[in-house]
Amino acid sequence: MTIWKNYYLAQSVTDALDALANASGAARLVAGGTDLLLDLQQGRHPPIDTLVDITQIPEMCRLELQNASLFIGAALPLNQVVASPLVRQHTQALFDAAGLIGGPQVRNTATLGGNVAHALPAADGTIALLALDAQAEVASSQGLCRLPLSDLFRGPGKSALDPHRDLLVGFHLPLRQPGQASAFRRVMRPQGVAIAILNMAVWLHRDRDRITDIRISIGPAGPVPLRARGAEAQLRGQSPTQPVIDRAVEALLAEAHFRTSPHRSTAEYRRHTAAVLLKEVLEIAWQRAA
Repeated sequence: MTIWKNYYLAQSVTDALDALANASGAARLVAGGTDLLLDLQQGRHPPIDTLVDITQIPEMCRLELQNASLFIGAALPLNQVVASPLVRQHTQALFDAAGLIGGPQVRNTATLGGNVAHALPAADGTIALLALDAQAEVASSQGLCRLPLSDLFRGPGKSALDPHRDLLVGFHLPLRQPGQASAFRRVMRPQGVAIAILNMAVWLHRDRDRITDIRISIGPAGPVPLRARGAEAQLRGQSPTQPVIDRAVEALLAEAHFRTSPHRSTAEYRRHTAAVLLKEVLEIAWQRAA
């Protein structure tokens, strides 16, 4: 079965956008293709006319400091994200998460942009980026714009990006400052389907024995990746004592919407796991911030 007719290797952002706009039929962007090509081969995605390869666009393959942020191109393979000292220094949660996505062969090909654009509520890279307050740089015929990462999601597998007109160029992440740290952890099925039962990321700013600011993200806990703002409010300005953490767990369970899934686990088990993960990831970020 032919799953595409034309393959176009774009050389610039404008070139890729023009190829999308001028394709004679349905067109899709491709970088690593670890999700899209599998969906096409297994019939979960209708056949398309044109694949627009974005792996040769220079700005989409960069990882560099830009002013007061770390820029990571959407087409940069995950193995290069994991190998970067800048990622390990400034975005520890992303370093943790990117190193767990797939296996070495997948990370040699898969990209952070694809992880986000697939719009799954528990994508490891997405959960880490959300806690790190990442902004997405998006190109269209109207020019470039920056959006909060949370603006990209409409539902499970439903991105706010228009696949015919929008190009996710990369991500801007704030640089780590003294007293700040982050962490990511997940719980997987011991065997069988290689998907997370639950994953979580925490970013915090520590001032001696208090949390002055914090961001918590978790998935899957609803139709889109979740910022646990109620739990954040319980921890912000507090020392992470057991009573404080217990109140944060209660707030997290009140705002998360877990459901029973034959591929993941029961809702009750995920509620239990969320409490364990919050304590674990909070402790790791707290110690790193010291």
